[in-house]
Amino acid sequence: MSDKKDKFRLQVSNLSIGFKNAKGVTNVVRDVSFDLVPGEILSLVGESGCGKSASCLALGRLLAPNAVVTAESILFRDAAGVVHDLASASARELRKIRGSGIAYIFQEPSASLNPVFKVGDQIAEVLKLHRPDVQDYRKECIELLSQVGIPAPESRVDAYPHEMSGGMQQRVMIAMALAGNPQILIADEPTTALDVTIQSQILDLVDRLRKERDMSVILVTHNLGIVSQLADRVAVMYAGRIVESGKVREVIDDPRHPYTSALLKAVPVLGAECDRLPTIPGSVGAPENFPAGCRFCDRCQLAASCGQEALDLCRNKFPSPAVVSESHTYFCHYGKEK
Repeated sequence: MSDKKDKFRLQVSNLSIGFKNAKGVTNVVRDVSFDLVPGEILSLVGESGCGKSASCLALGRLLAPNAVVTAESILFRDAAGVVHDLASASARELRKIRGSGIAYIFQEPSASLNPVFKVGDQIAEVLKLHRPDVQDYRKECIELLSQVGIPAPESRVDAYPHEMSGGMQQRVMIAMALAGNPQILIADEPTTALDVTIQSQILDLVDRLRKERDMSVILVTHNLGIVSQLADRVAVMYAGRIVESGKVREVIDDPRHPYTSALLKAVPVLGAECDRLPTIPGSVGAPENFPAGCRFCDRCQLAASCGQEALDLCRNKFPSPAVVSESHTYFCHYGKEK
Protein backbone atom coordinates (compact mmCIF):
# COMPACT_ATOMS: atom_id res chain seq x y z
CA MET A 1 0.00 0.00 0.00
CA SER A 2 2.84 2.41 0.81
CA ASP A 3 4.36 1.93 -2.67
CA LYS A 4 1.02 2.80 -4.21
CA LYS A 5 0.71 5.94 -2.09
CA ASP A 6 4.19 7.02 -3.18
CA LYS A 7 2.81 7.18 -6.74
CA PHE A 8 -0.05 9.49 -5.82
CA ARG A 9 -1.75 11.69 -8.40
CA LEU A 10 -3.23 13.99 -5.77
CA GLN A 11 -2.76 14.51 -2.03
CA VAL A 12 -5.04 16.99 -0.25
CA SER A 13 -4.08 17.90 3.32
CA ASN A 14 -6.38 19.88 5.64
CA LEU A 15 -8.34 21.82 3.03
CA SER A 16 -10.67 24.44 4.54
CA ILE A 17 -13.04 26.80 2.72
CA GLY A 18 -14.87 29.87 3.92
CA PHE A 19 -16.80 32.67 2.24
CA LYS A 20 -16.54 36.36 3.07
CA ASN A 21 -19.76 38.16 3.97
CA ALA A 22 -20.89 41.23 5.88
CA LYS A 23 -20.24 39.49 9.21
CA GLY A 24 -16.75 38.22 8.32
CA VAL A 25 -15.91 34.76 6.99
CA THR A 26 -18.30 31.80 7.25
CA ASN A 27 -16.51 28.45 7.26
CA VAL A 28 -18.22 25.73 5.18
CA VAL A 29 -15.49 23.10 4.69
CA ARG A 30 -13.05 22.15 7.44
CA ASP A 31 -9.85 20.07 7.36
CA VAL A 32 -10.70 17.85 4.41
CA SER A 33 -7.89 15.42 3.53
CA PHE A 34 -7.74 12.64 0.93
CA ASP A 35 -5.41 11.15 -1.65
CA LEU A 36 -5.85 9.78 -5.16
CA VAL A 37 -3.67 7.24 -6.96
CA PRO A 38 -3.44 6.47 -10.70
CA GLY A 39 -6.39 4.64 -12.22
CA GLU A 40 -8.74 4.71 -9.22
CA ILE A 41 -12.15 6.23 -8.63
CA LEU A 42 -12.65 8.10 -5.37
CA SER A 43 -16.24 9.06 -4.59
CA LEU A 44 -17.24 11.99 -2.38
CA VAL A 45 -20.66 11.23 -0.91
CA GLY A 46 -23.07 13.24 1.18
CA GLU A 47 -26.23 15.33 1.25
CA SER A 48 -26.59 18.40 -0.94
CA GLY A 49 -24.66 21.33 0.52
CA CYS A 50 -22.13 19.24 2.43
CA GLY A 51 -19.14 20.74 0.61
CA LYS A 52 -18.38 18.10 -2.03
CA SER A 53 -18.49 20.41 -5.05
CA ALA A 54 -16.80 23.30 -3.22
CA SER A 55 -13.91 21.02 -2.25
CA CYS A 56 -13.44 19.92 -5.86
CA LEU A 57 -13.64 23.46 -7.25
CA ALA A 58 -11.08 24.60 -4.68
CA LEU A 59 -8.51 22.20 -6.15
CA GLY A 60 -8.34 24.28 -9.34
CA ARG A 61 -9.08 27.57 -7.55
CA LEU A 62 -12.37 27.91 -9.38
CA LEU A 63 -14.46 29.22 -6.48
CA ALA A 64 -16.01 32.69 -6.35
CA PRO A 65 -13.73 35.65 -5.52
CA ASN A 66 -15.16 35.90 -1.99
CA ALA A 67 -13.93 32.38 -1.17
CA VAL A 68 -11.16 31.99 1.40
CA VAL A 69 -9.27 28.74 0.79
CA THR A 70 -6.52 27.41 3.03
CA ALA A 71 -4.70 24.09 3.01
CA GLU A 72 -1.56 22.56 4.42
CA SER A 73 -0.88 21.37 0.87
CA ILE A 74 -2.64 20.24 -2.32
CA LEU A 75 -0.04 18.17 -4.15
CA PHE A 76 -0.62 17.22 -7.79
CA ARG A 77 1.78 15.03 -9.78
CA ASP A 78 1.68 15.80 -13.50
CA ALA A 79 2.34 13.48 -16.46
CA ALA A 80 6.08 14.21 -16.30
CA GLY A 81 6.20 13.27 -12.62
CA VAL A 82 6.65 16.85 -11.42
CA VAL A 83 4.79 17.60 -8.16
CA HIS A 84 2.93 20.94 -7.94
CA ASP A 85 1.44 22.40 -4.77
CA LEU A 86 -1.86 23.82 -6.00
CA ALA A 87 -2.35 25.63 -2.69
CA SER A 88 0.51 28.00 -3.53
CA ALA A 89 0.75 27.69 -7.34
CA SER A 90 0.82 30.84 -9.44
CA ALA A 91 -2.08 31.78 -11.72
CA ARG A 92 0.08 30.91 -14.75
CA GLU A 93 0.93 27.47 -13.35
CA LEU A 94 -2.74 26.78 -12.59
CA ARG A 95 -3.81 27.72 -16.13
CA LYS A 96 -1.51 25.01 -17.48
CA ILE A 97 -2.78 22.41 -15.01
CA ARG A 98 -6.50 23.09 -15.54
CA GLY A 99 -7.57 21.00 -18.51
CA SER A 100 -4.25 19.25 -19.14
CA GLY A 101 -3.76 17.98 -15.58
CA ILE A 102 -7.17 18.22 -13.92
CA ALA A 103 -10.38 18.41 -15.95
CA TYR A 104 -13.99 18.85 -14.84
CA ILE A 105 -17.38 17.71 -16.04
CA PHE A 106 -20.48 19.13 -14.36
CA GLN A 107 -24.08 18.05 -13.81
CA GLU A 108 -25.73 20.46 -16.27
CA PRO A 109 -24.02 20.25 -19.68
CA SER A 110 -26.39 22.73 -21.30
CA ALA A 111 -25.14 25.39 -18.86
CA SER A 112 -21.49 24.54 -19.54
CA LEU A 113 -21.60 24.50 -23.35
CA ASN A 114 -21.69 27.80 -25.24
CA PRO A 115 -24.96 27.82 -27.26
CA VAL A 116 -23.61 30.01 -30.10
CA PHE A 117 -20.57 27.86 -31.00
CA LYS A 118 -20.48 24.47 -32.69
CA VAL A 119 -19.39 21.64 -30.38
CA GLY A 120 -16.37 20.92 -32.56
CA ASP A 121 -15.16 24.50 -32.18
CA GLN A 122 -15.51 24.27 -28.41
CA ILE A 123 -13.48 21.04 -28.26
CA ALA A 124 -10.89 22.56 -30.62
CA GLU A 125 -10.45 25.48 -28.21
CA VAL A 126 -9.24 23.04 -25.55
CA LEU A 127 -6.89 21.38 -28.04
CA LYS A 128 -5.36 24.71 -29.10
CA LEU A 129 -4.75 25.66 -25.48
CA HIS A 130 -3.33 22.39 -24.16
CA ARG A 131 -2.21 20.41 -27.22
CA PRO A 132 -0.90 22.87 -29.83
CA ASP A 133 1.11 20.04 -31.43
CA VAL A 134 -2.09 18.56 -32.92
CA GLN A 135 -1.87 18.89 -36.72
CA ASP A 136 -5.55 18.53 -37.65
CA TYR A 137 -7.94 19.88 -35.01
CA ARG A 138 -11.09 18.82 -36.84
CA LYS A 139 -9.86 15.24 -37.21
CA GLU A 140 -8.91 15.10 -33.52
CA CYS A 141 -12.34 16.48 -32.52
CA ILE A 142 -14.06 13.78 -34.58
CA GLU A 143 -11.86 11.13 -32.94
CA LEU A 144 -12.73 12.40 -29.46
CA LEU A 145 -16.46 12.42 -30.25
CA SER A 146 -16.10 8.86 -31.52
CA GLN A 147 -14.30 7.80 -28.32
CA VAL A 148 -17.18 9.02 -26.17
CA GLY A 149 -19.73 7.11 -28.24
CA ILE A 150 -21.38 9.85 -30.29
CA PRO A 151 -22.79 8.36 -33.54
CA ALA A 152 -21.86 9.96 -36.86
CA PRO A 153 -19.17 12.18 -35.29
CA GLU A 154 -18.24 13.56 -38.74
CA SER A 155 -21.55 15.43 -38.88
CA ARG A 156 -22.05 15.96 -35.13
CA VAL A 157 -18.81 17.94 -34.94
CA ASP A 158 -20.64 20.77 -36.75
CA ALA A 159 -23.75 20.62 -34.54
CA TYR A 160 -24.76 23.26 -32.00
CA PRO A 161 -25.48 22.17 -28.40
CA HIS A 162 -29.25 22.75 -28.74
CA GLU A 163 -29.32 20.21 -31.58
CA MET A 164 -28.25 17.44 -29.20
CA SER A 165 -29.98 15.60 -26.36
CA GLY A 166 -28.87 15.97 -22.74
CA GLY A 167 -26.99 12.68 -22.90
CA MET A 168 -25.20 13.71 -26.09
CA GLN A 169 -24.31 17.07 -24.56
CA GLN A 170 -22.77 15.32 -21.57
CA ARG A 171 -20.73 13.15 -23.91
CA VAL A 172 -19.48 16.32 -25.61
CA MET A 173 -18.48 17.66 -22.18
CA ILE A 174 -16.54 14.45 -21.53
CA ALA A 175 -14.84 14.78 -24.94
CA MET A 176 -13.85 18.35 -24.04
CA ALA A 177 -12.49 17.16 -20.70
CA LEU A 178 -10.46 14.42 -22.41
CA ALA A 179 -9.10 16.77 -25.08
CA GLY A 180 -6.31 17.97 -22.80
CA ASN A 181 -5.26 14.40 -21.84
CA PRO A 182 -5.80 15.02 -18.10
CA GLN A 183 -4.44 12.78 -15.35
CA ILE A 184 -7.47 13.50 -13.14
CA LEU A 185 -11.14 13.79 -14.15
CA ILE A 186 -13.49 15.40 -11.63
CA ALA A 187 -17.08 14.34 -12.37
CA ASP A 188 -19.46 16.47 -10.31
CA GLU A 189 -22.90 14.81 -10.32
CA PRO A 190 -22.49 14.09 -14.07
CA THR A 191 -25.78 12.21 -14.44
CA THR A 192 -28.20 14.27 -12.31
CA ALA A 193 -30.23 15.71 -15.22
CA LEU A 194 -30.33 12.48 -17.24
CA ASP A 195 -32.78 9.57 -17.25
CA VAL A 196 -31.77 6.26 -15.70
CA THR A 197 -30.73 4.52 -18.93
CA ILE A 198 -28.53 7.41 -20.05
CA GLN A 199 -27.09 7.70 -16.52
CA SER A 200 -25.84 4.14 -16.77
CA GLN A 201 -24.32 4.74 -20.21
CA ILE A 202 -22.46 7.87 -19.04
CA LEU A 203 -21.08 6.15 -15.94
CA ASP A 204 -19.99 3.12 -17.97
CA LEU A 205 -18.29 5.51 -20.40
CA VAL A 206 -16.38 7.28 -17.61
CA ASP A 207 -15.31 3.92 -16.19
CA ARG A 208 -14.14 2.63 -19.59
CA LEU A 209 -12.17 5.77 -20.40
CA ARG A 210 -10.63 5.72 -16.93
CA LYS A 211 -9.28 2.22 -17.56
CA GLU A 212 -8.13 2.95 -21.11
CA ARG A 213 -6.30 6.15 -20.15
CA ASP A 214 -5.21 5.20 -16.61
CA MET A 215 -6.98 8.32 -15.37
CA SER A 216 -7.87 8.98 -11.77
CA VAL A 217 -11.47 10.05 -11.16
CA ILE A 218 -13.12 11.99 -8.35
CA LEU A 219 -16.84 11.21 -8.56
CA VAL A 220 -19.15 13.54 -6.65
CA THR A 221 -22.53 12.00 -5.93
CA HIS A 222 -25.21 11.41 -3.31
CA ASN A 223 -26.17 8.06 -4.85
CA LEU A 224 -24.70 5.19 -2.84
CA GLY A 225 -25.85 2.72 -5.49
CA ILE A 226 -23.49 4.36 -8.00
CA VAL A 227 -20.70 4.35 -5.43
CA SER A 228 -21.01 0.64 -4.71
CA GLN A 229 -20.90 -0.26 -8.41
CA LEU A 230 -18.25 2.12 -9.68
CA ALA A 231 -15.91 3.55 -7.03
CA ASP A 232 -12.80 2.02 -5.48
CA ARG A 233 -12.78 4.23 -2.38
CA VAL A 234 -15.32 6.52 -0.76
CA ALA A 235 -15.18 9.57 1.51
CA VAL A 236 -18.44 10.37 3.31
CA MET A 237 -18.92 14.11 3.96
CA TYR A 238 -21.30 15.82 6.32
CA ALA A 239 -21.56 19.61 6.74
CA GLY A 240 -18.13 20.26 5.28
CA ARG A 241 -16.19 17.51 7.07
CA ILE A 242 -15.19 14.00 6.09
CA VAL A 243 -16.69 11.71 8.73
CA GLU A 244 -15.68 8.31 7.30
CA SER A 245 -13.47 7.07 4.48
CA GLY A 246 -12.14 3.79 3.17
CA LYS A 247 -12.44 1.21 0.44
CA VAL A 248 -15.99 1.02 -0.83
CA ARG A 249 -16.71 -2.48 0.39
CA GLU A 250 -15.26 -1.73 3.83
CA VAL A 251 -17.45 1.33 4.32
CA ILE A 252 -20.64 -0.10 2.83
CA ASP A 253 -20.36 -3.54 4.47
CA ASP A 254 -19.14 -2.25 7.83
CA PRO A 255 -20.11 1.42 8.35
CA ARG A 256 -18.77 2.86 11.60
CA HIS A 257 -20.02 6.45 11.67
CA PRO A 258 -23.72 6.97 12.57
CA TYR A 259 -24.20 9.25 9.55
CA THR A 260 -22.84 6.62 7.13
CA SER A 261 -25.12 4.02 8.71
CA ALA A 262 -28.12 6.32 8.43
CA LEU A 263 -27.41 7.02 4.74
CA LEU A 264 -27.17 3.32 3.96
CA LYS A 265 -30.41 2.53 5.80
CA ALA A 266 -32.18 5.14 3.66
CA VAL A 267 -31.22 3.38 0.41
CA PRO A 268 -34.18 1.44 -1.06
CA VAL A 269 -33.52 -2.28 -1.52
CA LEU A 270 -35.32 -4.19 -4.27
CA GLY A 271 -37.59 -6.84 -2.75
CA ALA A 272 -37.28 -5.58 0.82
CA GLU A 273 -40.53 -5.40 2.76
CA CYS A 274 -40.98 -2.02 4.45
CA ASP A 275 -43.81 0.51 4.53
CA ARG A 276 -41.50 3.50 4.80
CA LEU A 277 -37.77 4.08 4.35
CA PRO A 278 -35.86 5.27 7.43
CA THR A 279 -34.95 8.96 7.37
CA ILE A 280 -32.47 11.11 9.25
CA PRO A 281 -34.34 13.43 11.64
CA GLY A 282 -33.78 17.18 11.43
CA SER A 283 -31.74 19.00 8.81
CA VAL A 284 -28.23 20.32 8.26
CA GLY A 285 -27.72 23.50 10.27
CA ALA A 286 -26.52 26.81 8.86
CA PRO A 287 -22.71 26.99 8.54
CA GLU A 288 -22.48 29.90 10.98
CA ASN A 289 -24.15 27.69 13.63
CA PHE A 290 -21.97 24.60 13.18
CA PRO A 291 -20.80 23.28 16.57
CA ALA A 292 -17.09 23.16 17.40
CA GLY A 293 -17.25 19.38 17.63
CA CYS A 294 -19.11 16.86 15.47
CA ARG A 295 -21.45 18.69 13.10
CA PHE A 296 -23.82 15.69 13.02
CA CYS A 297 -24.34 15.58 16.81
CA ASP A 298 -27.76 17.27 16.91
CA ARG A 299 -29.20 14.73 14.43
CA CYS A 300 -27.33 11.73 15.81
CA GLN A 301 -29.48 9.18 17.58
CA LEU A 302 -26.38 7.39 18.92
CA ALA A 303 -25.17 10.51 20.73
CA ALA A 304 -28.68 11.17 22.08
CA SER A 305 -28.91 7.61 23.41
CA CYS A 306 -25.60 8.01 25.28
CA GLY A 307 -26.91 10.83 27.47
CA GLN A 308 -26.37 14.56 27.95
CA GLU A 309 -22.71 14.25 28.95
CA ALA A 310 -21.93 12.38 25.73
CA LEU A 311 -23.90 14.89 23.67
CA ASP A 312 -21.95 17.78 25.22
CA LEU A 313 -18.67 16.06 24.34
CA CYS A 314 -19.81 15.58 20.74
CA ARG A 315 -20.88 19.22 20.43
CA ASN A 316 -17.68 20.69 21.85
CA LYS A 317 -14.86 18.42 20.66
CA PHE A 318 -14.29 17.00 17.19
CA PRO A 319 -13.26 13.34 17.57
CA SER A 320 -9.83 12.00 16.69
CA PRO A 321 -9.70 9.53 13.78
CA ALA A 322 -10.62 5.97 14.73
CA VAL A 323 -8.70 3.45 12.64
CA VAL A 324 -10.49 0.28 11.55
CA SER A 325 -7.87 -0.77 9.01
CA GLU A 326 -5.03 0.81 7.05
CA SER A 327 -7.55 2.26 4.61
CA HIS A 328 -10.68 2.64 6.77
CA THR A 329 -11.09 5.49 9.29
CA TYR A 330 -13.98 7.34 10.87
CA PHE A 331 -14.48 10.30 13.23
CA CYS A 332 -16.84 9.54 16.11
CA HIS A 333 -16.50 9.46 19.90
CA TYR A 334 -19.05 6.65 20.20
CA GLY A 335 -18.89 4.87 16.83
CA LYS A 336 -18.98 1.10 16.59
CA GLU A 337 -15.87 -0.50 18.05
CA LYS A 338 -13.95 -3.07 16.04
